[in-house]
Amino acid sequence: MKRRGFLSGALALGASPVAARTVMAEHQKPLPMLSPPITDGAGRSLTLADFSGRTVLLNIWATWCPPCRHEMPTLDRLQARLGGAKFHVLALSIDKGGFDIVRDFYAEIGITHLDLYLADQLRAMMAFGVVGLPTTLLVNPQGHEVARKVGPAAWDSPAAISQIQRVITKG
Repeated sequence: MKRRGFLSGALALGASPVAARTVMAEHQKPLPMLSPPITDGAGRSLTLADFSGRTVLLNIWATWCPPCRHEMPTLDRLQARLGGAKFHVLALSIDKGGFDIVRDFYAEIGITHLDLYLADQLRAMMAFGVVGLPTTLLVNPQGHEVARKVGPAAWDSPAAISQIQRVITKG
């Protein structure tokens, strides 16, 4: 009986309005970040500093990761909805097969709003503290991590959009 009560309470807490407002765990204060070299689809070498001034949703993923593949359309829809001068979805592939495998995957599932980005698997995982895929970091315009989620999410959900818009508005 006590176990059932605990489970009911835990489920109720998870369904509370407060829990529903956030998708990512927010940090008490913004955290400084390292950035491995990132290569874009045009072959340019970038770092997170190249996105300074914009809120960035940095999603570290791979085509061989089933949860990553499943959430990719939601990231594409999020970029279509919010992407622009103040916000960018940086879907960073750590595939060892290079851009061709990522391009093929984008074409296969109809990804049209996400740019191509690639980084060395080990360097990206170490720099961003990745312990599982997908890992998503919300980065403020100053280049600091303000929230993190390990695991997939519905990035185009009202809760995710609301959380991201709060960071965009804060600047």
